[in-house]
Amino acid sequence: MQTRDGIRLDADVYFPTLIAPGQTFPMLLMRQPYGRSIASTVVYAHPSWYAAQGYIVVIQDVRGRGTSEGVFSLFESEIEDGYDAVMWAANLPHSNGLVGMYGFSYQGMTQLYAAAHRPEPLKTICPAMLAYDLREDWAYEHDVFCLQSNLGWAIQLAAETARRVGNNQHFQLLKAGANNLPLNGVIPAYPEILKSLAPDSFYHDWISRSENDPYWKKLSPRYFIDTILDLPMLHIGGWFDPYLRGTLRLYDAMGKTAPQHLIIGPWAHLPWGRRSGIVDFGAAAVSDCDRAQVRWFDYWLKGEGVLEKGAVWFEMGTNRWVKADQWNEGLDHQMLQLKTTGLTSMRGGDLVFVNGKNFDRSSNLISNSIADTIVHDPWRPVPSFGGHAGSPAGPMDRRAIDDRTDVLCYTSSVLTDPLLIQGTPTIEVDFFSDAKSIDFHVVLSQVNAIGRVLTVSQGVCSVCPQNETTATISMQTTSTVIPIDSALRLSISLSCFPAFPVNSGTGILAADAKLMDAQVMTLFLQGGVLKLPIGL
Repeated sequence: MQTRDGIRLDADVYFPTLIAPGQTFPMLLMRQPYGRSIASTVVYAHPSWYAAQGYIVVIQDVRGRGTSEGVFSLFESEIEDGYDAVMWAANLPHSNGLVGMYGFSYQGMTQLYAAAHRPEPLKTICPAMLAYDLREDWAYEHDVFCLQSNLGWAIQLAAETARRVGNNQHFQLLKAGANNLPLNGVIPAYPEILKSLAPDSFYHDWISRSENDPYWKKLSPRYFIDTILDLPMLHIGGWFDPYLRGTLRLYDAMGKTAPQHLIIGPWAHLPWGRRSGIVDFGAAAVSDCDRAQVRWFDYWLKGEGVLEKGAVWFEMGTNRWVKADQWNEGLDHQMLQLKTTGLTSMRGGDLVFVNGKNFDRSSNLISNSIADTIVHDPWRPVPSFGGHAGSPAGPMDRRAIDDRTDVLCYTSSVLTDPLLIQGTPTIEVDFFSDAKSIDFHVVLSQVNAIGRVLTVSQGVCSVCPQNETTATISMQTTSTVIPIDSALRLSISLSCFPAFPVNSGTGILAADAKLMDAQVMTLFLQGGVLKLPIGL
């Protein structure tokens, strides 16, 4: 196809096997930057399967990717190009003029961009694992740069650019960097390989632009959401996907103007199978999203079947799917107090169930008169492992990490009744530190009956101890049943590397913080409260 400014975009088009004279079909469109032959088959069925269900399927290389012409600039041409692609697909031979879109990650974002100016043929979309706000839901998490995922992706896209122009030397250097992330340069979070080999990479914008920079507003769907509130959507997310925040925020923002359907599985970003991390959630956990999308498209593009609305999510622990009119946080909260002893970094501390209705934060501080202390050494940061930010993602056994003396671990008594955590856990801590800036990294785990420590949720936030002595850290939303004979554990550290940069402690942003300037930091934790949303 030709865009409005004359750029040729290439696509593969899959047709149903048998087409009668004059017969027409709805169109399914996916726009992606990885070479159209891949077609997101890392999580979806091959486009030929969708074609066999009675659809014409278009898989298009976005501008400057695959064999499409033009210059690739992350997301910046997708509104106009997406609109043009919808109109073009609607007018292909054997099209009935009705278009739906599907895809995850970048391909999820292209759906929202294509819908922004409301091309008339676009009747529904199925966005999965994406950002509602590009900065808050993708580039950063609670103002902390997502180093490992952003850098790995930037190197991958830069390598594709080198391949397109036939620069084998640059491609080989970038491929080697992807296999072993270059995190030991002068500025660890801003490696020279991107400055020299990928000067046009989005990474330069993401790591250096401030929160209020117009760049984020221009590319964030939240700022044009009002134009698409009447568009039916099927949303797909994963409990261990780093972009779950964006999926849930988009789902919440859409409201009730148009029917919305939400599916959340026990998945990381990919694949969407029965196993996540080291846990096998059973055959029921295997993605059925392909059939769910076809049912959705059948209703909106063919007028067939029954409309599926509301939310369906996988409840980990019971390993069953739960259906409701909508996704809801837990109806109540369970409070647990961190009991400090001064020796928690060596011997572990207690996480004590308390009555939330009568809990007094001031008495918490008085009872915790002895602060727990950890010393962060930038020479040996606490590694990221599992959860939604680690690689590999999912539930991992954290026993070896929790044994470190720069990790504070608070463990509850063994549960006598199952506990359903449904929603977004939060932790409030009272502290002081000798650093100008610190990052709190917290992990909520299940200590099972045989002693394995399995990640349930994690969170991060950045604070300035000179101005703050209390921090609130929100964790990843979850739906998990902690069984009897298990305990809860909260782990706190000042690093989670390389998922996030090692905070230098100087107050200097990651884009400018030199490796040699990273400081040893001491944290004095005076107490805290873990707040768990609980379901029935």
